Amino acid sequence: MKTAKLLLPLLAVALLAGCDKKAEESAKPAAAVSYIDKIKARDKLIVGVFTDKPPFGFVDEAGRYVGFDTDIGRRFAKDLLGDENKVEFVAVEPASRIPFLQSDKVDLILANMTVTPERKEAVDFTNPNLKVAVQALVPQDSSVKSLDDLATRTTIVTTGTTADIWLTKNHPDWKLLKFEKNSESLQALSAGRGDAYAQDNLVLFSWAKQNPGYRVLEQKLGDEAPIAPAVKKGNLELRDWVNAELAKLGEEKYLLKLYDQYVRKELSDDTKPESVIVEGGKWQG
Repeated sequence: MKTAKLLLPLLAVALLAGCDKKAEESAKPAAAVSYIDKIKARDKLIVGVFTDKPPFGFVDEAGRYVGFDTDIGRRFAKDLLGDENKVEFVAVEPASRIPFLQSDKVDLILANMTVTPERKEAVDFTNPNLKVAVQALVPQDSSVKSLDDLATRTTIVTTGTTADIWLTKNHPDWKLLKFEKNSESLQALSAGRGDAYAQDNLVLFSWAKQNPGYRVLEQKLGDEAPIAPAVKKGNLELRDWVNAELAKLGEEKYLLKLYDQYVRKELSDDTKPESVIVEGGKWQG
């Protein structure tokens, strides 16, 4: 009996120690799950792209997602998952790019997004793959000769674009007519609903070349800026993977190949590729 009485307190102490150990283990933070492993387990890379912004992201006659940005997404899937078809494209508009990242609807945005201080607060950008400036497109016979002439006119912008943000901040007194889609903005300009359309100059050069009767004003709205893929804020693992991938692709001049395939024919013959693409992610602003 005495032995049993002595064992009971010892058993109680052991049980308490075991409980304390379990509590201590449960209190430890769980090991962070690798985001790259999450993509591999899903066996699919989910990428947000434009569907109406040729030559960067658009849908061809067969209903297939194509373009400069879209092909980069396929190459990322090939190098990460072994198959370029293991990518799911999600259509985004300029204003939905950041919300789609924040709500985990996509892993990555490859939708011609210019790097700005405001956007860097909301997402993490990788190294750039393009460079761009914002300009304005007007009808060929328009009396508008410079940006100053737009102060008393109506300027069309696409909501959430760099042009929208820059004009709202720097010219709050200008009259802006906003649309959600790039295609809607261009249709509005062709219908005469505005005097000019402010947008990334690469898009405007492409439109002007395919639609005679328009010209791009020489002046730029703000400075030349980098365009880069974007990931959710804090997703440094995927950001670093993309940076390493862009550096690797730079060695084989992959972006130059895409430039020749999609972009070169959209621009004037004397345009230098290095004035548009940023090979290897090496930005020199």
